[in-house]
Amino acid sequence: DLKQSPIPPDSDTYKRARHVITENERTLAMAKALESNDITQISHLMRASHLSMKNDFAITTDNIDFLVRTVDKALGTEGGVRMTGGGFGGCVVALVPNERVQEIAQLVANTYQAKTGTKENIYLCKAAAGTGQIN
Repeated sequence: DLKQSPIPPDSDTYKRARHVITENERTLAMAKALESNDITQISHLMRASHLSMKNDFAITTDNIDFLVRTVDKALGTEGGVRMTGGGFGGCVVALVPNERVQEIAQLVANTYQAKTGTKENIYLCKAAAGTGQIN
């Protein structure tokens, strides 16, 4: 239990460990939320994950945080958004209802470059069955 650790709670080591532990918990909760199509819970978990990457793991950037805040504010609890990848810049992943994809893409196009000076790249993807156990 991290709370019983002798590591000071305000130390970077404690914060990094807290991120890893809570991210594992969020991953398990996300699997359940996805199975039950609980969009509100998915939104909450993605938001919490991003904030943990920002505040505890310290791997986000101002530009990524701006993008996540912008999309998160627009989506509310209709989808989710968080940084993805190795950190320190790069990409976000957003789960967006089909009927709002163009609206959210336009919002990003209208705000991201104006704020950051960097042209956005948007890749529209669809989930697939992925891997599975072979019997």
